[in-house]
Amino acid sequence: MFPERLSKRARYRLRPSRRSLLGAGLAVFAGASFGGPANWSGPAFAQAGDRIVVAGGVITEVLYALGLQERIAGVDSTSQFPPKALQDKPNIGYVRALSAEGVLSLNPSLIMLIDGAGPPDAVALLAESGVAIARIADGMTPEGVAAKIVAIGAAVGATEPAARLAAQTTARFPELAALRAGLPPQKRVLFVLSLQNGRALVGGRNSSADAIIGLAGGINVAGAIEGYKPMTDEAILAAAPDMVLMMRNSSAHNTTPDELFALPAFSRTPAAATKRLVHMDGLYLLGFGPRTPFAARDLMAAIYPQAAIPALPASAP
Repeated sequence: MFPERLSKRARYRLRPSRRSLLGAGLAVFAGASFGGPANWSGPAFAQAGDRIVVAGGVITEVLYALGLQERIAGVDSTSQFPPKALQDKPNIGYVRALSAEGVLSLNPSLIMLIDGAGPPDAVALLAESGVAIARIADGMTPEGVAAKIVAIGAAVGATEPAARLAAQTTARFPELAALRAGLPPQKRVLFVLSLQNGRALVGGRNSSADAIIGLAGGINVAGAIEGYKPMTDEAILAAAPDMVLMMRNSSAHNTTPDELFALPAFSRTPAAATKRLVHMDGLYLLGFGPRTPFAARDLMAAIYPQAAIPALPASAP
């Protein structure tokens, strides 16, 4: 349940202070340089002493990479990197099931929301509170990753460090492309988000799973499906995946190879012959932040274990 309205006292406490409009302009300029700005409501970017509440694991990851963790007042449950983020910061809950009251109880001066943060009623209440909100586009291309990093930096007054981090990240993608060019014939991959009563919820086209499989040089066999949707047993058999990919670090995703390939939908796939089930950390795999080129390389190595995929060079400090 979410509150229908804020008390008068809460609304009084959370009235916005006056701020410069410079930050909003920087966000638009920086985002446009890399393919798309952040969306803004409320006052301009947070200053050095401000309190930032984050809904989106990749936003938290970037803020830590920029050395701004002391300004974070709260994070959502997807903020799992670095691990100390959830250990050290108040948890506002799941990014798609926020409580406006819970967020505002942390007295933020800036709320940063990744695309898809919700529910809409809670986001509307946050917007009505008068607290500055930075809405960060969740790009899933190399250009989108760079735009995301730059927009996050602009929102918190760290434009130059964010531009450097974006450039370091962007430099890894051509190296990843060179690795893809040397791969053997493409393998077919099925990403399974969850299994409910033996029914698979999979990642189709225009999903983060589809994007990372493509960056890793695989073929997403669920490409006929839009987004994350159930896939029938017959469709899974017809898709003939060589490998099944799932997230780890969640009790809902601890399916073992024996359990998975005992299911009728998977038992006669090419993946079943060698029990090719790979688990990867969810934020690392699907976050599309500074670590994405490395995640794509690691997924590539898992898809093509015989190809001896070299590691990418570490980013410059």
